[in-house]
Amino acid sequence: MHIGEICTRTVVTCRRDATARELACLMRERHVGDVIVVDEHDGSLTPVGVVTDRDLVIKVLSTDSDPDVLRAEDLMAKTVATAFESEFVYDAIWHMRGKAIRRLPVVDAHNHLLGILTADDVTRFLAQELSDLARIAPFQSEREGHRVATES
Repeated sequence: MHIGEICTRTVVTCRRDATARELACLMRERHVGDVIVVDEHDGSLTPVGVVTDRDLVIKVLSTDSDPDVLRAEDLMAKTVATAFESEFVYDAIWHMRGKAIRRLPVVDAHNHLLGILTADDVTRFLAQELSDLARIAPFQSEREGHRVATES
């Protein structure tokens, strides 16, 4: 399955100059644990970073930094990992595991933001796959029983 089929399309974004306080308020109001930092060009959004609730705790609260001074660009990693909507879910899992990240902005071929793939999205997908796999055994037994009955 492709990432574009399971990613979350509603994404909370901000510009590089958003303050840590604004980010915290956005996360609270929108009930999310991350905000995608974007640059806007001709109406399209390009992801340049991610700020998480953990970033706010570690880089702002625990250091007694002023949340009205620190900006999104101060809090985000200097590079952002992204995934194309056409990539397979298992490739995304490999990227997430290799980079030790729980969120991947999803982009199109022009690097325009389309959504976000989270560890929760992947977990739901894998749970469904396992559930589908678990349903095979009962059907297999039923089919085998029916075949044996008709051969007798």
